Amino acid sequence: MDLREYRQALPMNKRELNDVFGTDTPDFVIVSGDAYIDHPSFGTAIIGRVLQSRGYSVGIIAQPDWHSKDGFTVFGRPRYAFMINAGNMDSMVNHYTSSKKRRSNDNYSPGGRMGLRPDRAVTVYSNRVREAYGSVPIIIGGIEASLRRFAHYDYWDDKVRRSVLVDSGADILSYGMGEHQTAELADALSSGLGIHDITYIPGTCYMTGSLENVYDYDELESFEAVSSDKKAYCRAFMRESEEQDALTGRRLVQKHGNRWLVVNPPSPPLTTQEMDDVYELPYTRKPHPSYKEHIPALDEVEFSLVSTRGCFGACSFCALTFHQGRVIQARSHESLIREAELLTKLPNFKGYIHDVGGPTANFRKPACKKQLTKGVCKKRQCLGYEHCKNVEVEHGDFTELLKKLRNIEGVKKVFVRSGLRFDYIMRAKDGMKFLEELCKYHVSGQLKIAPEHITDRVTWVMGKSNKQVYVDFVRKFEAVNKKLVEGEGLTFKAATLPTEVTNFRLTSGAPTGTVIKWNTNSNCDGYILYRQHDAVWSNYKTFGKDVTSFTDTDVTPGKGYYYKLYAYREDSTGVLKSDYVLLRTVSGLCAPGDNGTTSLLRKVYFKWKKNSYANGYEVMSSSDNKNFTTLTDTKNLYYTTDRLTDGKQYYFRIVP
Repeated sequence: MDLREYRQALPMNKRELNDVFGTDTPDFVIVSGDAYIDHPSFGTAIIGRVLQSRGYSVGIIAQPDWHSKDGFTVFGRPRYAFMINAGNMDSMVNHYTSSKKRRSNDNYSPGGRMGLRPDRAVTVYSNRVREAYGSVPIIIGGIEASLRRFAHYDYWDDKVRRSVLVDSGADILSYGMGEHQTAELADALSSGLGIHDITYIPGTCYMTGSLENVYDYDELESFEAVSSDKKAYCRAFMRESEEQDALTGRRLVQKHGNRWLVVNPPSPPLTTQEMDDVYELPYTRKPHPSYKEHIPALDEVEFSLVSTRGCFGACSFCALTFHQGRVIQARSHESLIREAELLTKLPNFKGYIHDVGGPTANFRKPACKKQLTKGVCKKRQCLGYEHCKNVEVEHGDFTELLKKLRNIEGVKKVFVRSGLRFDYIMRAKDGMKFLEELCKYHVSGQLKIAPEHITDRVTWVMGKSNKQVYVDFVRKFEAVNKKLVEGEGLTFKAATLPTEVTNFRLTSGAPTGTVIKWNTNSNCDGYILYRQHDAVWSNYKTFGKDVTSFTDTDVTPGKGYYYKLYAYREDSTGVLKSDYVLLRTVSGLCAPGDNGTTSLLRKVYFKWKKNSYANGYEVMSSSDNKNFTTLTDTKNLYYTTDRLTDGKQYYFRIVP
């Protein structure tokens, strides 16, 4: 049978099971919190079709009535296992807003109706299946299980909960996207292995009462420790984050009571051929015919193309790397073209492909070649507030793909609606060319990006680029669109970001002013100096490219000042600034080695936060940061001293 020509929905009852597979007992039953839509944007459809492609029979129980076990007995006991997921969303996210208010609709249910799945659906479904069939093998997966595989903080309960594998009573948890694990689990079960003997598959977790037969593992802080100690939780989370790579990730164990959770290393990313095969399985691309009401979740994806998986952006607030990983997996142009041509033959297609993308649309290859042979870096991020110098930034492949898709007969327009990393565009040598193509052919005047915040201190914590990169990108985007609207074409000067200034330093703190210097930057048009005084930043001075020093005479002796220096370049859209370099000075304080000048800083005042365990504080000073002498003992939270010698540098230490 040619699966590419076989387009019939997977069965949702015994009659359909017999019609499709010629059997009364399915090999696997998939239970899902979503309505069943046979489209590759939905996990139940993908896993069901992967099993079917390997010769297994599959039944689907979608949104069963969880108030009793009866809703889970549609097919009887499966030959091998139940596979349970909450749907495309975590059930708690599906049900509640960030204000913990109940949502009014559910886009993954017929008619958008709320209330067709329970809170914590994976746990509830698993317990009902166990009630109905006792020791039947239960495998849980999907986004809810994947992101709750370790002891984890639950926002809605405002506490640390146990691994969902413990609460659900399931036998195995499959984390990540799941195609590899599903195939290996199915083959192991069909070969006669017991569910408790399948402990070796990457991308899976299980519980055990002993570590005697578990090898090459690192032990995390226990559930009891992380639920009572925030620092223990942070240490555990950091280790978990560092082991999310298929090449370098280690097996992790975490004690829950008198048992251990064992998390095997991640499953390898799909190859291009494997990903092509998954997305070209014989999906009907529509809801199961039993549904009489529209399912809103299909609207945005019905005529969209999934181009990639994974994201090396590694934003600190994003859970994607825990599910899809940091290594980009991409489909071939040929596969995407075949799917686009299929879309043009569907009855409701109007000529518009709504999206070509993934987690980040303009990532079409791994961040660097090293990731393919040595894995991702554990201690460094590819992007973020500052980019790794090894990131290979270009859009040629994506630009070419979009060009091919928009030239397909029957396609009027191809949109890109997945999020784009605008900082990646700004860094790329072909960034302006890509932006021109994007604005001219693939957006309608609006573009989805995610600056997340506009305060640099916050974006640094979030792992996002600074505000200025966003402002510069918006300026370029508006300029490109303006030229398109005015019909002036797209020929204008486009500069790339200059490199940051090097060796930004204080050379003198004499009474006449603060002298700062920096090295020449050969690829800029000049420099912009910002100054902060009394907690307020201002655009202070602009210099030509040949200037490498500045004396600030508008200073008050003894006052502290911060300076930011940017290199800049100009193009037709405005000023492009490099990352800044930062310097802190105190006016009148001599720089090390500057003899013959007189310091006007004759008094120091400083304060500190209260230590609730201390009865008092010892204030110490040193001129070499090695040999400290006691100045005083105090119960205050501040100290002032004028026992200073002009021209010297001092260090202070507060000991509770």
